[in-house]
Amino acid sequence: MKTKLTGLLLFLTVASASLLRAQDARPVADAANAALPTFHILGDSTVRSGGSGGNWGWGERIAPFFDTNKINIVNQAIAGRSARTYFTDGHWQNTIASVKSGDFLIIQFGTNDGGKIGDPNAKGRPDGAGIGDETVEDTKADGTKEIVHTFGWYMAQFITQAQAKGATVILVSPIPHKDHWETSRDFATFAQWDAEVAKAHNAFFFDLTMVITDAYKKVGAEKVATFFSDPRTHTSDIGAQFNAACVIAGLKSLPGDPMEKYFSDKSKAVEPYKPAVPTAPTSTPDKTN
Repeated sequence: MKTKLTGLLLFLTVASASLLRAQDARPVADAANAALPTFHILGDSTVRSGGSGGNWGWGERIAPFFDTNKINIVNQAIAGRSARTYFTDGHWQNTIASVKSGDFLIIQFGTNDGGKIGDPNAKGRPDGAGIGDETVEDTKADGTKEIVHTFGWYMAQFITQAQAKGATVILVSPIPHKDHWETSRDFATFAQWDAEVAKAHNAFFFDLTMVITDAYKKVGAEKVATFFSDPRTHTSDIGAQFNAACVIAGLKSLPGDPMEKYFSDKSKAVEPYKPAVPTAPTSTPDKTN
């Protein structure tokens, strides 16, 4: 009897641990005051890693730059997602259900969106090139089929559905890779697609890739090396904090500074971003619409 009881307890412990891991894989919305507007943060593991393996995302270190007596900060980014999988896996449905009039959404995808549609090693993440309405049919390993849209199509869904609820949307290009900022421009194509789809749908855009790249160049490679927790992609805690300040610089650079009244005293030390060289165009909603 004792052996059976021990086995049952072991089973329950393993099952509970598995359940917690499954729960941890889903976006976690911070406690929000329904009377305040909310700043929703969407993206991948470069935005929210949860400290796993020493990885942290900028969305996890941005709250101190805001006055949380005036605005909620809700990080709904999730590791491993592309624009396509964030939309199709149900995470977007959870996010949009919580969006209300007066909210803001900042959206960063592109890190996991490249690759070949249908490649089993790509984990069903790649979307189509461009911002058009063309589609590709993807047959998955289990035989099911999925109609895959372009990167811009998914971004447009995020924009238009949030705008329909009275929210303001800000698209940003991905943070640069550790090995791709010193001598060349990273994520140029995704930045251009973001800029184009934002302009087409009356949303904001700023080139976060270059905001961070230019900031990296100011502090130098030796310092930047401490900002990463792996050889190429994910940032350490200090790197996440640095990139969060860069996001604030980008937000301040938007015409009209739409989030100005929500910034905390900490953000006063952050200057609006001014590009060192021309980048993908900043998109500003047409105030006449």
